[in-house]
Parts: sequence; C-alpha cells; structure tokens
Amino acid sequence: MFKLKFLVLGGGSCQINLIKYLKENNHIVIVTDYYKHAIGKKYSDYSEMISTFDLEGIVNIAKKYQVDTIVTAGTDQPVYFASKACEILNLPNYISSQKALNVTNKKRMKKIFLKNNIPTVKYKLLKKNIGFDDLDNSFFPGVVKPLDSQGQRGVLRVKNKQDLLEKSNISFSFTEKEEVLFESYYKHDEITVSGWVEKGKTKIFSISDRVTYNNFPHIGICIAHDYPSKHYSMYGEEIIKITKHIVKSFKIKKGPIYFQMLIGNEGIKVNEIACRIGGAFEDVYIPYASKVNIIDLLIKDSLGYSENHNLEDNSINENLRLSVQLFFARPGRISYLSSLETLKRDNLIIDGRYNFKVGEYIPEIKNATQRVGHFITCADNSKDLRKKIDLIFSKIKILNENGNNLIISYNSYFSK
Repeated sequence: MFKLKFLVLGGGSCQINLIKYLKENNHIVIVTDYYKHAIGKKYSDYSEMISTFDLEGIVNIAKKYQVDTIVTAGTDQPVYFASKACEILNLPNYISSQKALNVTNKKRMKKIFLKNNIPTVKYKLLKKNIGFDDLDNSFFPGVVKPLDSQGQRGVLRVKNKQDLLEKSNISFSFTEKEEVLFESYYKHDEITVSGWVEKGKTKIFSISDRVTYNNFPHIGICIAHDYPSKHYSMYGEEIIKITKHIVKSFKIKKGPIYFQMLIGNEGIKVNEIACRIGGAFEDVYIPYASKVNIIDLLIKDSLGYSENHNLEDNSINENLRLSVQLFFARPGRISYLSSLETLKRDNLIIDGRYNFKVGEYIPEIKNATQRVGHFITCADNSKDLRKKIDLIFSKIKILNENGNNLIISYNSYFSK
C-alpha cells in the first residue's frame, strides 16, 4: 500500500489502535478532536482542534491536508460526518451518508426496524413540550435517551410520568434535536454482535456479553465485554439470522457492523445498530481471538478497494474465554497509578491503558466518559478467567492523596 494521508475523526482511546496501525504502515495521520489533549493526538503527524460533529470544519481540514480518505473507529456519530465529508469531497468511503444517518439517528433506525419486522422494544418520540396527556402508563418503567448521542450520555431510567418530565430535560441537553426517544424498559441481558459485510454478505466475528452497571438514574454503563457470549449456544443461530436480516433491511453492502441486542423473557430484541468497529477494543480482541485484522479491513474498505477479503462465515473461537474489562474508579484526585505494562510482561493481560493521568480528578460515574481505563485478559475456561480477573484487579492501584485505592473491581458492582 502506498503512503497515504488519513484524517481520523476523534483522538480518544477508541481511535488509538487505528492511529498506531496507520503510522506503523508509514501513512500520514491527521487527528481532529475538540479536546486539546486528546490522547490520540500525540501519536499523529498533525492534529486540529475541530469537533468530530463539525462537518464544515472536517471538510476544510481534509482540503488543507489533501487527505485520501476520512476514517473513525469506536464511536457512532463520527461515522456519519466522515461519510458526508467524503461525499462532499468525492473521496472513497465504505458507507453512504444516507445509510450512515440511518444507523446513527435512532428515530430513523427505529422506523426501519418497524418497517422490516426487526424485533425491538416499544417506544415513542417525545418533544420538548411533552405533557402528561401524551404519556401512556404502560411504558413505565422506561428509558429516555437522545436520538444522536453516544457513550450512554443522557440515557436515563425513569419511574413514572413526573420522573420522565424531569429526566427528559437531561436527555435534551445532550442533543440539538427537537425530540428524544422514550422506550419501555425491557429486563434483559445485553449482547453485542461484531462482524463485517463483504459484497452484501455478512460475516460474524464476535458475539459477546455486554456487562453493564446502573448508577441510577444513569443506566447501561458498560463495565465489561465477555467473549464468547454465554447465550451463544442457545441463541447463536437466531442472533446470526437477525443480524443478516438487519444488514439486508438497511441495505448495508460493505464495512464493519456492530449491533447491540437484548435477551429477556420475550426473546431477542434489537437495541441499536452501528456501522463501525465496536468501542470495547474489538480491534484488539477480535484479531487475537479470530486472527482477523479488522483495522486493516476498515482501511481497505474506506479507501474503496475492491479486492475480496475472503472472510469465513463464522470465526467465533469457542475454545477461548476472553474479557475486556472497562474499569471505573471512585471520585478523587489521582496521586499514583500502578503500571499496566508490568501486567503485560507477566502475561496477565493482552492489552491495557489508563484514560486518566496522575494529578487529574476522577468524577462521579454518569456515562462511559468517566471510565478510568481498560484491560483485556483471557483463559481456557470461565472459572480460570474469573480468577485471573480478580488477580489483576488486586494488582491495579489508583491511589488518591490519602493513599486510598479508588479502583472499582468487577465483583464489587455485583456485591452491592
């Protein structure tokens, strides 16, 4: 592959592996992020203080550097802005802006679900001037969420009508849309499906359990992904069937897919879908588990290459147990961080990184942006994997000024 210029939207932890891979292959990388100290900027050749939601700014930066394409990984909304900017500039991309909008705007997404009999929870759209007469008691308890946010921002569980009227204002603060989504709460386990579409055909790489934590009213905050899903043996065929139906219904022809589904007493319901690599470091654990380099696939599809990837129909490794731990900590100012590199050298973790530095303050948990770090580990069976996770957490130290360890271990979420 020739030396090319890539504009990467976002410089957060989800984009680091993409940026590093591009640099390792001698490409020029420009990162745009409105956070001045976004971690991905230090790995890039150039960086700009432009929001990943600023279409005009993205187009101008792409022109400035004469980039060959615009890419992102691990976050929802930039997928649309990358595809739209590529269309404006006549650059290649794996998805059209129309399709990207269908999978990033929950209103459009839900309409396509209903039109194509894709199972989903009962919902309605609420405007800012909502009144009691507009609400149906059968929805409660419910969940209110913005139509176009990400990282669980503004996603809140509500108990009754009055609670909804108060909480909806929080959801509206995370969007410029005139409506928010209100869903009936469905008691469930959550799974994620990661795969690739090649010439309209769906290939599945991962079906994992998305383990979440509820800090009410904030809900659905992801603390781990466990691979493969405990539901795979019973629901695997149905999950794959629904996944392929979604791909056909949304007319997805190529590129990554990342679908979130709910499994409860009424069976499988589709929560949300995205045409991107997942944000739980799927770009690390999928290559480890299935030997498929999904970052390389993303780059080739983003450049419009027509070569066949020759992917297997189902490359899930049922002989491996793997966990991505997305860990949080109690509020406080960090005075000391133990080394994750030591855990790598001791073969306890495959990958790991902190999102905060010594001297920074860890805020209260409200959504995924307060996540302190991650690590990925694996074992031959579930029992050994849990023991290994416990051992790793016992070695991670995030100390405050008083020497107290702020880390929240995986088991502590379930012992409350």
